[in-house]
Parts: sequence; C-alpha cells; structure tokens
Amino acid sequence: MFDSSSRYASLELAKLTDAEGRGVAYVRRRFLPHGEKLPLLAELPVANAERLDLITHRTLGDPEHFWRICDANNAMNPFDLTGDGASALPLRIPVPQP
Repeated sequence: MFDSSSRYASLELAKLTDAEGRGVAYVRRRFLPHGEKLPLLAELPVANAERLDLITHRTLGDPEHFWRICDANNAMNPFDLTGDGASALPLRIPVPQP
C-alpha cells in the first residue's frame, strides 16, 4: 500500500465494518518518536526562507524524507521548522532509521 520509505510503511493495516456491513481498510495511528532520543547525523542552523525539502535532500538524499527531520525535532507541522515561525535552535538531522 505504501512505498517502503514511507513513514506509514511499517504500520499495521486494520479493517472496520460499517453499519451496512462494508469493510473499510485503514492504517493504524503512527505514534511519533521522542526526537531527542533519535541518533543524530548533524545539527544545522536554518537560514531564512530555507525549504525543508531542500535541506532534507542535501542531508538525507531524499526530499520526501522531510518527516524524519520533523520527528527528530518533535514537530508535527513541517512549516514550524523553517521560515518565520522557525526556532532559533539548530535543526536536528537524524541518522536515517529503517
């Protein structure tokens, strides 16, 4: 259902039966890891207007893995990590986990 590099790839599929007896498949909830416990590859300062997908491509080799950086920084919203709303703290770049 999901690409092997997706954040949802390892999640269990579940099935719900609605009131009319139809089966509805869904993916179980993904719980976020504690970012401070993830092993770090680097910590980088973020420049104004720097895009997270470009940072991710430069550091992890795949712009679609931005969610790994979000996890390492305890961010549910990627836009909290860059731009005007970004913290002055360096961005934690995790070692990619399988």
